Amino acid sequence: MYAIIRTGGKQAKVREGDVIDVERLHGEGEVTFTPVLFVDAKGKVISGREELRNAKVTARVLGETAGDKVEMFKYKAKTGYRRRGGHRQKYTTLEVLKIEGPKKAAAHKAEVSAAAEEPAPKATTARAPAKKTTARASAKKTPAQGEEG
Repeated sequence: MYAIIRTGGKQAKVREGDVIDVERLHGEGEVTFTPVLFVDAKGKVISGREELRNAKVTARVLGETAGDKVEMFKYKAKTGYRRRGGHRQKYTTLEVLKIEGPKKAAAHKAEVSAAAEEPAPKATTARAPAKKTTARASAKKTPAQGEEG
């Protein structure tokens, strides 16, 4: 059984017991995620938002690390223009403790199918009688005989 979670603008495939690095999370203790996709032990794939509303992935924060330094250097010839800079992305190390599948998905499906089987009573509303439409007169109006305009 595994799940795909979204964090830090990226997605990660996780199983119980996995240790993963994600972009920095501000928090300590346990963190929960709502999965984007869930695959149970039988291989059934669940990806609907409504079905995954009750599913969750629980992880424990192990610590924070910094990634490799990315160095930046800008240079333009014959002008004396030089710029140095760098960046180290901060990561949070997580250990996945538990993946809980959507518990109420089966119960919700049963309710939906039961509601679909029962026909809804038809509501009768009083409607105004339809208006009669008349043909429009031609665009050019001709003066009636005997009248001059």
